[in-house]
Amino acid sequence: MKIQQILLNDRPEGIPSPNTFKTVSAELPAPAEGEVLVKPVYFSVDPYLRGRMRDEKSYIPPFKIQEPIESGGVAAVVESKDARFREGDLVMPSGGKNFFPWATASIFSGDHLRKIDSSIPPTYYLGVMGMPGLTAYFGLMDIGKPKAGETVVISGAAGAVGLVAGQIAKIQGCRVVGIAGGAEKVKMLTDEFNFDVAIDYKNNPDITAAIGAACPNGVDIYYDNVGGEISDAVMYHLNPFARIPVCGQIALYNSTEIPMGPRIQPTLIKFSVLMQGFTIGNYTARYQEGIKQLGEWVKAGKIKFTETIVEGFDQLPTALLGLFSGKNSGKMIVKV
Repeated sequence: MKIQQILLNDRPEGIPSPNTFKTVSAELPAPAEGEVLVKPVYFSVDPYLRGRMRDEKSYIPPFKIQEPIESGGVAAVVESKDARFREGDLVMPSGGKNFFPWATASIFSGDHLRKIDSSIPPTYYLGVMGMPGLTAYFGLMDIGKPKAGETVVISGAAGAVGLVAGQIAKIQGCRVVGIAGGAEKVKMLTDEFNFDVAIDYKNNPDITAAIGAACPNGVDIYYDNVGGEISDAVMYHLNPFARIPVCGQIALYNSTEIPMGPRIQPTLIKFSVLMQGFTIGNYTARYQEGIKQLGEWVKAGKIKFTETIVEGFDQLPTALLGLFSGKNSGKMIVKV
């Protein structure tokens, strides 16, 4: 069976270019006993994929040159040599395999697949009930520990994680301030997703003053998705015993030099601030807890979600690059 694959062609310096990717044809054998042939329906596109293009030690292995890029996804079973699966089943990777290769078809051991409930929109497993939703849930609840009446600031608030984190904070009785880029996104945050205030960093010449105006009682929790100058600005407004879950640093992912900013250790000491980085992999043993709670909130209408869906397997690189210029609202997904 002939398939198409998208490979990592080279390791980019700075922002990836079209030359970072290469599309090739390959031959896929028939599935052997215990194996399943799947075709992707949706691919998840996430900022952390940029980090995997670097050849450096991290919480997840780097991509290999001239091998397929991979990411989360939902696929349909085409042919099964495993009695647990049949043609048409919708599946996701599992059992130690967390990703599908960027390919128009692939073969997996049945032990590395799990069926999903087809009564739930499949994209929800990539967004609000998938990695972004779980990241928002555990980061906010475990590290942020929100209390009613506190002020929560979320950067990257119009992204897949930020949207869910903000709504969870509202469920906990907090006042929520979102930071996003562009008038359309900040309007979406307040009008559709129940944020109390939204700040447009792209059209605000003094982000530090804007945060101060939006948070007259200071900041108790800062859910950091972006890093860089926005995070520097939030630090000036932290309250004693503030908590900072550090989820992402998208403002820095394409940096070619080590960026310098304010030294934050004096602030952490002065105000007894907790700042903790994390990845969703820290919470593997508790996924079902998070999925159950998120599902209940979604069914109750307490959490809404939005997606940016790009169509076409060949658009995967374009969708990934779009993350770094803010082309998405909510979860970026490619529909194959």
